[in-house]
Amino acid sequence: MDAAVQEAKLLRQVNALIVAHLRDQNLTQAASAVAAATMTPLASADDSIPTKHLLRLVAKGLAAELGDATRGGEASAVFDSGTAAGYGGLMPPLGINAVDFSMQVVKGSSKSFPKHETRHVSDHKNVVRCAKFSPDGKYFATGSGDTSIKFFEVAKTKQMMLGDSKDGPVRPVIRTFYDHMQPINDLDFHPENPILISAAKDNTIKFFDFSKTVARKAFRVIQDTHNVRSVCFHPCGDYLIAGTDHPVAHLYDINTFTCYISANPHDSSAAINQVRYSSTGSLYVTASKDGSLCIWDGISAECVRPIIGAHGSAEATSAIFTKDERYILSCGKDSSIKLWEVGTGRLVKQYVGAVHRQFRCQAVFNQTEEFVLSTDEQNSEVVVWDALTAEIVSRLSSGHTGAPRWLSHSTVEPAFVSCGNDRSVRFWKQTV
Repeated sequence: MDAAVQEAKLLRQVNALIVAHLRDQNLTQAASAVAAATMTPLASADDSIPTKHLLRLVAKGLAAELGDATRGGEASAVFDSGTAAGYGGLMPPLGINAVDFSMQVVKGSSKSFPKHETRHVSDHKNVVRCAKFSPDGKYFATGSGDTSIKFFEVAKTKQMMLGDSKDGPVRPVIRTFYDHMQPINDLDFHPENPILISAAKDNTIKFFDFSKTVARKAFRVIQDTHNVRSVCFHPCGDYLIAGTDHPVAHLYDINTFTCYISANPHDSSAAINQVRYSSTGSLYVTASKDGSLCIWDGISAECVRPIIGAHGSAEATSAIFTKDERYILSCGKDSSIKLWEVGTGRLVKQYVGAVHRQFRCQAVFNQTEEFVLSTDEQNSEVVVWDALTAEIVSRLSSGHTGAPRWLSHSTVEPAFVSCGNDRSVRFWKQTV
């Protein structure tokens, strides 16, 4: 009986928080409807529930669920008007397998990058502009200037590298999707369902169901108002964020297609080259054509850490979080790759020695985050740095004719894909 009473009290408190939150958002009609349906008093503005209290509780709860007690205790700082600063100036604790980039580096301690073999696995009819691995590492997809998307099975790609089987040639491309009118800019996989999304110059985001062997067209389409340069699913799978020619990222509810834009954008008028969520979705980062980066709160959509001139006046072409959300790896057309501390915006490391001034060059981690990989347009190479020492440990001839323009690394194994202006797709895997 006591448990039932406590549950009823908790339910009343939750209902009151929901009503207060809706009222704070000026959703008076919705607040009245919920209040009437749950028999909750429609409290006045001077009641005892502080503004944004529900958001603070949700942020703390999510942090506690992730075992991040420090961040949970400071979560309210993110939502305090005028004082938003990432983690309130604190860093979240390291994950179990995270690389500690704050540790003192010993000279000559760089790790050796394992040997890799590569194979040309397919061609598009125009330049290959982007690639993406699925979260489980079983598939990858490539998008092209010819408006097509090729869908590969990793197991078949590896089998192809071993040579033809007794049953004949192995074909790693298991689907080809045709539904865009303009070149493909970016791709992403749903975190749980067999859905691939694409972003293109035709101002659309398209959804493809790759569980259906005969499907060639999108089953859902989001029509944006701008060229969609980048797209990324929220880790929960219910939302996606899009970077476009508009200076503020567009958040979409994938069930209703409702579009949300931050009411508190930072001072930038430049298009967004890339947008990526952190591993928990608590943050996202944008890399813009004016060379700036911006770290955004994933709940309030406030810019909590602008990094103006991160790549000088050159375009910032890519930005990704480390798995523990403590750092961001960015790449720019100034031929530099930089590691930034999320909590302070401080530049931690620079990875130099590769030339990329023309294309939307990507800087990526390998699956353990021990190495950083990127491309050298001038020498047509894949360049590898030790992530901790920032020393170049390998230069791999890309095998592409001309400059490679995109890299995507598997998150589960030592394998990656390179794409080129020569219209080719190459698969790389560690040799045994």
